[in-house]
Amino acid sequence: MSRTLTERILHGNAGEYVDARVDRAYVHDGTGVLTLASFREMGVPIGIDPARISVLFDHICPANNGTTADLQRELRQYASSAGVLFSDCGGGICHQIMSEGCILPGEVVVGADSHSCTGGAFGAFATGVGATDMAAIWASGETWFRVPETIGISLEGTLSGGAEAKDVALNVVSRLGMEGATYAALEYTGPGAETIDMEGRLCICNMGVETGAKNALFYADPVCREYLAGYGHHVETQVPEDCSYREECIIDLDDIVPLVALPHRVDSTRPVADLAGTEVDQVLLGTCTNGRYTDLKRFAEMVRGSKVKVRTIVVPASASVLLRATEDGIIADLIAAGCMVVTPGCGPCLGIHSGVLGEGEVCLSTANRNFKNRMGVGGEIYLASPATAAATALTGSITEPEVFHA
Repeated sequence: MSRTLTERILHGNAGEYVDARVDRAYVHDGTGVLTLASFREMGVPIGIDPARISVLFDHICPANNGTTADLQRELRQYASSAGVLFSDCGGGICHQIMSEGCILPGEVVVGADSHSCTGGAFGAFATGVGATDMAAIWASGETWFRVPETIGISLEGTLSGGAEAKDVALNVVSRLGMEGATYAALEYTGPGAETIDMEGRLCICNMGVETGAKNALFYADPVCREYLAGYGHHVETQVPEDCSYREECIIDLDDIVPLVALPHRVDSTRPVADLAGTEVDQVLLGTCTNGRYTDLKRFAEMVRGSKVKVRTIVVPASASVLLRATEDGIIADLIAAGCMVVTPGCGPCLGIHSGVLGEGEVCLSTANRNFKNRMGVGGEIYLASPATAAATALTGSITEPEVFHA
């Protein structure tokens, strides 16, 4: 019987309940504190190989007050004593670090964060869970799932002009709605999927949860194989079967234009051209959606030799991204253009530090959420691609990237 990729990985049909061995389990500094508390309440030893657990500090890095510092110290000490994989402040965002050679095709990956679906870009089943569920995974190495139904999204054509993978992600959220794929799997296939690089796939899968999806994934193809080979992994490709989907959606990449999501809903999108001239106070380039090397490179290419008109914050997704961008001169170009480059991590995305908005201020962000008060009480957030963010930073108002596209 032909199955969707999610059904193949979980070894079950849609609607069935299955027990699954967890190949990779990870928490960040926020959920890790809660997971540790729940795990200690259970009073049991770790039942999973510590090498399959990662504790990755990213949300409030470096610590913004004494309470945060104390909690991080406790979790840091536990990670050291338990022998789990650990990344301290400055290492980068958990989802990005996990994408740097940690997740492999066919694996079951569970993170204590809603955007853990990012890892589906590698042909893995990747999803988020709460802290109590994660504590149970630490104790047993397993968890259970109801195998989700799958929505097939066939990509055709090729992106062109100022359109980027982020615009594809926003298009999908707009078409399905913020609840349109609740507990479903989003499976990306078609000839257009082969034209999306791995960083673009990570961006698209990252935003799957914004439709309510349980997970989102691409098949591991030659593009994926080449990417993982760079980290020393030699994997087999995954071939789609003639399976049945709950529903199917066709997206022609040739028709994708730069989009922007209006406050305060991710699925409330309009072409950037319709919002041209809307003034902003801040531009944010970064987060687990668009803080990768190619994002920084595209932004730097557009602002090189010019000066940004509004405060512009750049948050590399990981230390490796920051190092590569530094070696290639990208960081120097960003600083010369007037941008602020801050510690790799989540930064201002969750409204705690490194760029909180004031009452009535407007931010054009490359993040994945623009909920009310997310980046600061009374602030408004527009979501867009790195190219649109660069064009907007140069003018001080929402601007089509084609204006500056070479």
